[in-house]
Amino acid sequence: MGGDGARHYRGSDPLTGEPVEFWVRDGVVSATPVAEAETAVDGGWILPGLVDAHNHVGIAPGLGVDIEQARGFAYADARAGTLLIREVGSPLDTHPLDDDPACPRFIRSGKHIARPKRYLRDYGIDLDDPDELAAEVARQAEAGDGWVKIVGDWIDREVGDLAPLWTRGQIEAAVEVAHRHGARITAHVFGTDALVDLIAAGVDCIEHGTGLTDDLIGQMAQRSIALVPTMIQVENFPGIADGADRFPTYAAHMRALHAGAPKVFEAAREAGVRVFAGTDAGGFVEHGRIVDEIEALAAVGLGAAGAIDAASTGARRWLGADVLDDGHRADFVVYAENPCEDLGVLRHPVAVVSTGRHIV
Repeated sequence: MGGDGARHYRGSDPLTGEPVEFWVRDGVVSATPVAEAETAVDGGWILPGLVDAHNHVGIAPGLGVDIEQARGFAYADARAGTLLIREVGSPLDTHPLDDDPACPRFIRSGKHIARPKRYLRDYGIDLDDPDELAAEVARQAEAGDGWVKIVGDWIDREVGDLAPLWTRGQIEAAVEVAHRHGARITAHVFGTDALVDLIAAGVDCIEHGTGLTDDLIGQMAQRSIALVPTMIQVENFPGIADGADRFPTYAAHMRALHAGAPKVFEAAREAGVRVFAGTDAGGFVEHGRIVDEIEALAAVGLGAAGAIDAASTGARRWLGADVLDDGHRADFVVYAENPCEDLGVLRHPVAVVSTGRHIV
């Protein structure tokens, strides 16, 4: 079903069981009935478009992505129901996709900020002088949509293991600058050592977080620091370790982080850390796998409803994005059955509606 005519939708919210009814005209939700609107859905279960809170449409392994390739990746995510992407670092400017109503909405973090030889080559900004971190955060805050991404740890080849990239003072200055520019700051972290300063400095979110300890988890909960664990990316840690024969300490560390990850993430949930869904698509992970991430989150204690909320309404509210209120962008997914009772339902939407257009 396509076109721009007004439509009427009626169903239920799977997270609350409450009735849902609204109209769509010109790509926008209306709580007020629209005359002569066609009823497109009468029954079923309606969610705001799913959220992938850690995604890289502008990245693919082994190639420089152009905007049309990025569009294809975005379409794959949208067909799976993902209609909001927090793009946490991209060498490609994906702003041209904003004019495509079939693409998800993007909330961008600018480019990754790292140091030379301390992250994947050509992915982001490499600072020769780490004291320039705060200044670069200011630049990326201006380029993004309210977020900035720094690389908190990566393999240090001289050490032979994961190691922090920044001092606490450098991170504190970066956090202060990000917040002054109206942006939140998130950090890629695998191990434990870098987390100590990042959490103490007050970053807003941790990506991956496999090295979290009980004490650090408690600090995250107290400071309302969110966690996006990218569980289906963590499944690639053993493969990363297998390719790191020159660095046996690092390889063993990555395997240990992989083995301990489920308990770490369950402990974070139990402590009250806000956990949100992100696939890390764009590197080792294919686009369109948001349901795999939801299922993985459900398995570490979020349960079906909690995991769906972490990839829909809850995530949208965390990001300050539209839900299905009057005047909001009409991005939503319709299911024939309640996905809170069977997560497999998420793989078979009866409708995916992006900016009011049925793309599935």
